[in-house]
Amino acid sequence: MSHPLPTEAELAEVAEVTSSLRASIGTVLAGLDQAITATLAVVLAEGHLLMEDVPGVGKTTLARALALSLDCTVGRLQFTPDLLPSDVTGVSIFRADDHAFEFRPGPIFANVVIADEINRASPKTQAALLESMQERAVTVDGKTRSLPRPFLVVATQNPIEMEGTYPLPEAQRDRFMAQVSVGYPSARDEMSMLDSHDGVDPLTQVSPVTDTETLARLIAVARRVYAAPAIKQYIVDLVTATRNDSALRLGASPRAALQLLAAAKARAAMAGRNHVLPDDIKALAVAVLAHRLIPSTESRLSGKTSAKILSDAVARTPVPTEARDLAPPRVKAEPSEVRVTAV
Repeated sequence: MSHPLPTEAELAEVAEVTSSLRASIGTVLAGLDQAITATLAVVLAEGHLLMEDVPGVGKTTLARALALSLDCTVGRLQFTPDLLPSDVTGVSIFRADDHAFEFRPGPIFANVVIADEINRASPKTQAALLESMQERAVTVDGKTRSLPRPFLVVATQNPIEMEGTYPLPEAQRDRFMAQVSVGYPSARDEMSMLDSHDGVDPLTQVSPVTDTETLARLIAVARRVYAAPAIKQYIVDLVTATRNDSALRLGASPRAALQLLAAAKARAAMAGRNHVLPDDIKALAVAVLAHRLIPSTESRLSGKTSAKILSDAVARTPVPTEARDLAPPRVKAEPSEVRVTAV
């Protein structure tokens, strides 16, 4: 291993902060344990999150609750058909008093960027996010400017069957580490929502529970979580299975394998473990991989979704089970120096 494993104190801090974030978001939306877990894993892995679902189920509310729970800069973009790329990245303004151009940064220059209804903008405007999401930088007028770190894009979109939407290009979808669906709440959770939202906006009561400095430290801790060769081989076998599946026209990319590993490390850190287990991979496989896959024509006609095809691939991919193949290797103690004093 080229870096030291996280200490128990560091893992305890990760668990404590993520638990506080979970509780903070839970005060606004109830019954979203899986979605919140995937969201926090993306945050710790410093990825980007895509939330797709029908209107009105709380996608934007979840994104805002996450942003309000972090003491950081927040940029908000409402994607519309007439939104221009310069509205995202910023624009250079000519100042007549000193005859020079001044760059005015767009909303993308923030730690957390909420891209609301991203698939309602034109593909040209959507493409303005490609460089920022991959390289964490923006090039305007031939000059490249770095974005603040940590940097997270939380995008919401409606299903493409909805009126006025544009499908996201494959290159754009592949840059999102994970996609989550909020879904309709249970009857119990919906009753709780009616009580908590009755005459009150719960978002006004959300306060930050951590800051960017702490978050950057936790991201560094999650990166140092150990992933055994057997775990990496399991990821390779899984993504290879998607590429060889006749039910899929497009399988998972190498970027998908890298991001699945990063998200699994984050989930392990949240659980207080210094190494990744196959359960971490299985729990996040659909969220991280499914939105990148394209079913074949036959699969679409038969009603098979990417998530269902991926679940079948996960079920038939052999899982490493030997505990000794998963735990980090023990570091041999250096022999103590023995001093002999002459009498």
